Amino acid sequence: MFRNLPVFATKLMAATGTTGQDMTTADMLLQLLPFVLIIVVFYFILIRPQRKRDKEDEAMRNNLEVGDVVTTRGGIVGKITNIKDDQITIQTGSDSVKIRVMRWAVARKEEKISD
Repeated sequence: MFRNLPVFATKLMAATGTTGQDMTTADMLLQLLPFVLIIVVFYFILIRPQRKRDKEDEAMRNNLEVGDVVTTRGGIVGKITNIKDDQITIQTGSDSVKIRVMRWAVARKEEKISD
């Protein structure tokens, strides 16, 4: 399969009217331009907004306080009763069940609800 590659490359250059010696640096850059444009578009459409959301989520997790009502990634809703380093203790329900979760497991901060 790969032994025909030089023949294919030669036919391709003959079809485009260029030889290996005729191709200039400008021609090579023009061939790379679509790939560079695709990378730039992907950056502004996908990567940049995701990084912004990640920074906002990290800031929210760093600003959590005792008494805040949070929802974890698993869907557990509770009020924060204790914060120790990367672990948060939340109280769920009226029967005072306490659950320890990691700080990264907090999905969002809810509006404070009255007990």
